[in-house]
Amino acid sequence: MTPILFSVSYSGSWGQACLDLYEFVDKAAELGFEGVMLGGKRPHLSPLDWDSARRAALRRRIEAAGLTEVVVAAYNNFTADLDHGESPMREIQIAHVADLARIAADLGGSKVRVFTGYQHPASPYHDQFQMVVGCLQECSRRAAEHGVTLAVQNHHDIAVDHRSLKDLLEAVSHPNCMAAFDAWSPALHGTDLGTAASAMAPMTTHTTVADYQLRPRFRYEPEAVSYSKLQPYSQAVPMGDGFLDYRAFFAGLQAGGFSGTVAYEMCSPLLGGGSLENLDRHARSFLRFVESLS
Repeated sequence: MTPILFSVSYSGSWGQACLDLYEFVDKAAELGFEGVMLGGKRPHLSPLDWDSARRAALRRRIEAAGLTEVVVAAYNNFTADLDHGESPMREIQIAHVADLARIAADLGGSKVRVFTGYQHPASPYHDQFQMVVGCLQECSRRAAEHGVTLAVQNHHDIAVDHRSLKDLLEAVSHPNCMAAFDAWSPALHGTDLGTAASAMAPMTTHTTVADYQLRPRFRYEPEAVSYSKLQPYSQAVPMGDGFLDYRAFFAGLQAGGFSGTVAYEMCSPLLGGGSLENLDRHARSFLRFVESLS
C-alpha cells in the first residue's frame, strides 16, 4: 500500500489552515507521505485555474519533492438536478471528469477518484443506478485516452453498499473503471469491514481513510420536559482512536490482493481544532498507524 495525503485536508474548507497546492506538496513530502491526492476544485486543482503551463510547473514541484503517486479527486454528482431536464448536467459532469483525467495525466498521475450520485426524488433508484452506469462508461472511455483509471468511491447514495458497488462496476464493465472502496460508510451501516474489504479488494485500486468517534445528539422537547434522540454525528479523531476497525479493513484488502494507494483525509472538523500543527499531528498519526500494520 502507498500512503498519500489528500489536499482537502489543508484546504480551509472547515475553517482549518489552508495551504496552496505548492505548499501542500511540500508539506506532504515533509511529513513523509509518498504521494498526493489533489482536490479537483477550488481552492486547489480547479480546471478553470490550472492551464498547461501551471500544470507543468506543479508536476516539476511534485517530482522535486520526491513524490511518486498523484491521484486527482473529482467532486461529481451524476444524478444532480433531475428536476430540470433542459440542463445537460450529466454532459457537464462527464466533461469535468474528462478534464480532470487529462490534468491527472499531465501531472504524472494515473487515477481520478469519482463519486456516483445522490438519490434524487424525481426518479426511481434503479433508473438513477443505470444513469450512473452510463456516465461512468463514457467517463471511463475518455479517461482511458489519457491512460487514466477512474476509482469509484462509495460515498454518495447510489451504490454506497459494497455489494451494490460491485454490481455497479460489473455493469460498467470497463478496465479503466475500478473501486475506491471506503470503510467509513460500511462501518456506519454495521457492515463487517474485513469481509467487505476482502470481497472488494480484487477490483479496488484506491481507498480514502479517516477515523471517527460517534457523538450522541439530542433535541430538547419542552412539552415532554425531556430529550429526543437524534442521529449521532461523526467526530474526526486520530487514526486508531475511532470506531472504524481499520485493522480488519486493511487485512481484508491485503488478503484480497490490494496494493494501491491509501489517501488520508481530514475532511471535517478535527478533534483539537484546525491549526496547522494539529493537522500535521493527525497526518503523522496516520503514517504511524500504517507503519504498525506491517
